[in-house]
Amino acid sequence: MSFTTVLFIVTFLLLALSWSRDKQKTKKALKIAWKSFSNLLPTMLGIVGMMGLVLAVLPPEVIKTIFSDRSIPGLILVSLVGSITLMPAFVAFPLAGSLLKAGAGVTAVACFITTLMMVGIITAPAEIKYFGKPFTLSRNVLGFGFALVIGLLMGVLV
Repeated sequence: MSFTTVLFIVTFLLLALSWSRDKQKTKKALKIAWKSFSNLLPTMLGIVGMMGLVLAVLPPEVIKTIFSDRSIPGLILVSLVGSITLMPAFVAFPLAGSLLKAGAGVTAVACFITTLMMVGIITAPAEIKYFGKPFTLSRNVLGFGFALVIGLLMGVLV
């Protein structure tokens, strides 16, 4: 039995338990969940569609060249792209797998995914509003640096 199957069974059982305890709260929670899902769905489909299109259009040789582990400037460029891209983790990790299958280097993919998760150039204005400019800049610069270190370590270890 796969992990996903177990996860669905556990979720269903917990939903049934919640339903048996308080139907009204469970209905309210399901409505909130459905609203969140329906708001997120167009973005998810757009990202997955764009990902599929890019992987279908770009030949593996181009992906190997762009996501090469051979040059520090290339790794920095891939990391910068990851820093300005806004993508949820549940889309980013399958993308990483697709890039690796297409021949991308482990170091480059690790740098890309790590900056994608740790650096937020797109979200910086909102973060500055709540946490201030010094904190946001420090967090993003440190995140970028650590992402490069993590990518290089992944390239050595994997």
